[in-house]
Amino acid sequence: MEIHIEDNKPLEEIKNEFSRRYPFLKIEFFQHAHKEGSGSPKSDMIDGNPALGEVRQKHNEGGVVINENMSVSDLEGNFENKYGIHIQVFRKSGDLWLETSATDSWTLKEQNDTGADME
Repeated sequence: MEIHIEDNKPLEEIKNEFSRRYPFLKIEFFQHAHKEGSGSPKSDMIDGNPALGEVRQKHNEGGVVINENMSVSDLEGNFENKYGIHIQVFRKSGDLWLETSATDSWTLKEQNDTGADME
């Protein structure tokens, strides 16, 4: 799958595109980057549904190619390095959403399968 990145695209649209492919995962957008293996403070999470151009530093357009064998850290790094977008992947665990910071080396497939097993 590929998510097209452009300044006028609402954050919710990107979240929905990702979650359609990985229903037990979600991405959230943050004001600042986090270190690999560390979580992002909730106070840094971007609320609402602003356009992407309002929350990023690099304003180039293109696509983020995502495949199930990609690690969470690679996905987060691609958004950060190419487009200046700070994201964190969360995995569903019952009724909760957990940051995947402790398992950033897992693939998206492993994360999504684990979330499915927790239903």
